[in-house]
Amino acid sequence: MTTPDQQALERARALVQAAQRVVVLTGAGISTDSGIPDFRGPNGVWTRNPGAEKLATLSHYMSSSEVRVQAWRRRIESRPWERQPNSGHGALLSLEKTGQLDTLITQNIDGLHQKAGSDPAKVVEIHGTVLEFVCMKCGDRGPMMDVVQRVEGGEADPPCLSCGGILKSATISFGQSLVAEDLLRAERAARRCDLLLAIGSTLSVFPIAGVVPTAKDAGASVVIVNGDATEMDELADVVLRGSITPLLTELLGAS
Repeated sequence: MTTPDQQALERARALVQAAQRVVVLTGAGISTDSGIPDFRGPNGVWTRNPGAEKLATLSHYMSSSEVRVQAWRRRIESRPWERQPNSGHGALLSLEKTGQLDTLITQNIDGLHQKAGSDPAKVVEIHGTVLEFVCMKCGDRGPMMDVVQRVEGGEADPPCLSCGGILKSATISFGQSLVAEDLLRAERAARRCDLLLAIGSTLSVFPIAGVVPTAKDAGASVVIVNGDATEMDELADVVLRGSITPLLTELLGAS
């Protein structure tokens, strides 16, 4: 006899197979199997160490050299650029291979979708990327490893080589505005899709979580895949609850 979980999986598969224009929204949960902890889960970075959130707050980062030193040290200790995509990232490639994927919106800053083979032109990194640095004064931008090498060489809080300004990762910190073009692109994609697949996100961070009700209001189906309940489960046509990587592999196939 088919279990309720299997029934939900079959309903989700049917929605995916019928879809012609899919928008995917991914959160931290898709990257935990790559060794990157989430932020708000039971073992999340901010759950275990609330003070760590200070390092991701723009006003603190800009006003305190001590905070910047801690941030650079923590980044080097965690070395996110060395992480590799998992089979969950790979499973999403099937949507590109069939031509169904319209846009992949990610809240993650790890670049693992592109590393797995996703077309960068289809990816919207709504919270930026940790794989690049940016100068907060002149806007100079480049590979994160250029700054990492300076920190490892003894510069605890390296300034911009072009203007002497403060450098930070090219991520969106608390208190920093999202890139308007990225937000508009995500909203437009949500309005034109016929299926929105939300993966590994609590769907509690706005405005980007708003793409779920936007898609639903425009007539799209919604499938949510997450380890725990989300704030938008009631909007979903199907909710798949459990370990994300095997669920995605079952739903979309391995790649």
